[in-house]
Order: sequence, then structure tokens, then C-alpha cells
Amino acid sequence: MTAPRTAAFVARSWARSRQDATTAYPPTPPPSAGLAAQVAMDELLLAVMKSPRRYPHRADYERVGREVLEAADLFERRGWVADPASYHPDPPALSSPAIEACRPFDLAWTRGIPYEHLSFESGYEPHADEPGRQRWLDGTPNRTAHAWVLRHPGRPRPWLVCLHGFGTGSAMLDLPAFRAVRLHRDLQLNLLLPVLPCHGPRKLSRLGSDSLLSFDVLNSIHGIAQGVWDVRRLLDWVRREGAPAVGLYGISLGGYMAALMAGLEDGLDCAIAGIPATDLPRLFFHHSPPHIRRRASEHHLAGEEANRIHRTVSPLALEPRVPERGRFIYAGLADRLAPPGQAQRLWLHWGRPSIHWYPGNHVGFFWTRELGDFVDSALAASGLAELPAVPATATA
Repeated sequence: MTAPRTAAFVARSWARSRQDATTAYPPTPPPSAGLAAQVAMDELLLAVMKSPRRYPHRADYERVGREVLEAADLFERRGWVADPASYHPDPPALSSPAIEACRPFDLAWTRGIPYEHLSFESGYEPHADEPGRQRWLDGTPNRTAHAWVLRHPGRPRPWLVCLHGFGTGSAMLDLPAFRAVRLHRDLQLNLLLPVLPCHGPRKLSRLGSDSLLSFDVLNSIHGIAQGVWDVRRLLDWVRREGAPAVGLYGISLGGYMAALMAGLEDGLDCAIAGIPATDLPRLFFHHSPPHIRRRASEHHLAGEEANRIHRTVSPLALEPRVPERGRFIYAGLADRLAPPGQAQRLWLHWGRPSIHWYPGNHVGFFWTRELGDFVDSALAASGLAELPAVPATATA
């Protein structure tokens, strides 16, 4: 299905480009061979993610449906639907995490960027009586939280907390994705890159991240809630380290987490949401084949009850606490994994802050040069960094 879906997207882009471009928002990417190649790349990734081997079975529908109905009743009674922030308790302080320098072997995989490996016992537990609580706690590797750290010795520097995308969570992938050399060496920022639940060394199976975002609704909610819990503990740690300013920068799933944290955490100087998903139930429904949509609706994996409990972890259900000058978004106009409408909804919810639309696909952020300039300018505008007057060193 990759080729037909790619051709259909390019054809729609061509048709829209023939219309009055001033009326389209988000704007329509100009059709080209390069655009088609990028769309095909996203469609291929989607085809792998939507393999029939990953479809739920009848027993899965029945179990998850029961859990959703139980959770919808519980969340309503406890007031979490009306007040999503109350679903997230304040975690204990993180005072003495384990920190060790990266091994020489690791440097070969991170282009020579030295970093530290921070770890600690997460301590997160779903609320008492939440459906799926014990199943989540049985994931032993996920109980230990990890993060990659790049910090400057001497006087305190601002910290940027970088939240990775779906399926990553390794220093080898995350340091280049966030241009660690540029941010750390040129902009003189301390960097903290948490590993989100069920990713990297925390993964629970060979597929790993599938435990976090899937048809298993309560798993998704617990995973996102644990991500909030862990990042909050890490924010406490960097503040104890004397951080004069702190910002969040997330990509893809990390963009979702950054947007969510922006509505829960006080004292953040900026939040940059890159290619963010913002409405997980809608995204799940959008990407599901018709027969999965029907069964999901019949068993409450999609619909009113699922939407209700997702409010507890939705960035669209919380007013942003980050100052208006510190809110930034970028998104791909040809993104097939997190369609532009997802970023547009966050842009509207955030009061139409600075946003950069690039004419590429979901993973196109990695080679789109102007996005680096956008992020640099966002960090400067929010007071986290000063742009160097000399040409930047090679990025990674």
C-alpha cells in the first residue's frame, strides 16, 4: 500500500497547490520528486508499524475494553477527568542518582561526544485500583530510569531537557537527533536526555516501545504518566544542580511529552514541541485499518470512554504554564506519522505561538537545516542561550 498512498498524497498536494495558497493553513507543500520520496519513507514506516502481527486479538479487545470502562468510571469519580493535573502526584525529590562516565566503546557510537549515564529507581506506581496497575508494575526493566547527561564544569549553565521520539532512547540515536554538539559546545547548554518508559534500556520486549503506545489504552496512559513522573524528578535534580534556567525540547513522542509537561510544570523557561502528536486517540483511529476501527469502537478502545480517560495525559486538556514567549512548535507538512493537524491543534491551544512548517516528512527534521536555526532562535528568544557570533562547529 506504500506506493498508492504516496501517489495519492502527492496528487492531493498538486491539486491544492493549484488553488489559492493564501487560504490554506497549514500551507500545502509543493509537489516534487523529493517530497514523494519522503512521503514514501513515512508510509513504509507506517506499513511496518501496522503489520497484522501487531493487531489485537479477540481476547485483547475484550480485556482492554473492560479496563477502559472500569477506568472511565474510576477517573470520573476521583475527579481526574475534570482536573487532569490532579491525576499526576508530585514525585519525591531526586537527590543522589547514580552517575557514571560513558565508556570508551560508547564514544565510537556517539561520534566522539562524551556523556554521563545517570540512573535511578523510578518509584512510579499507577494509582491504587487502576486497571492494569499490576501488569505495569511487572515490567521490571522499566522500573529503573535512565538519562544521558552533558554538563559543563564550573559556573552554572542553563539546562535543556531533550525528550526523544518513539522507538529511540539510546545515546547513539538521541545525541545526533538533538544536535548535541551544537547545543552543548556552541550554545554552552547543559543537556539532559531522559530515556522515556519502555524505551532503550527500559524496554520490556524486543519491540519495546510498543508497550507504550498501542491499542492497550491503560498501558499508554501509565507509560505517559510515568514519563511525567520521571522527568519531574530529573527537573528537581537539575534545579538542585543550580540551573539558572530550564527548558524542554521534545521530538515526536518527546514533543507530546514536552507539550504535556508545559501544562503541568511551573518554572520552565521554554518548551519546544517538534513534530508533535497531540491527540493519541484520534491518531490511533486515523492510522487503524477500517476493521480495527470498527472493533475498537465496539469494544471501547476508541470513543467517548477512551477519550475521557486520555484527558489525564493530554496536552490539549491543560493550559500551558510556560510563558508565551517560551512556546515553540515545528512540524512537517508531509508528515504521515503525526499529520500536520496534530501540531496545528497544539498551536491553537497554545495561543498561536511561533511555529515553523517545513516541507518534509516525519523524520525529515533530521536533515532539514533551517530547523536547527529555528531551535537556536527559540532558545535565544526564551533566554536560555546566546547565539555565538562565530560560525558554528560541525553539528552531530
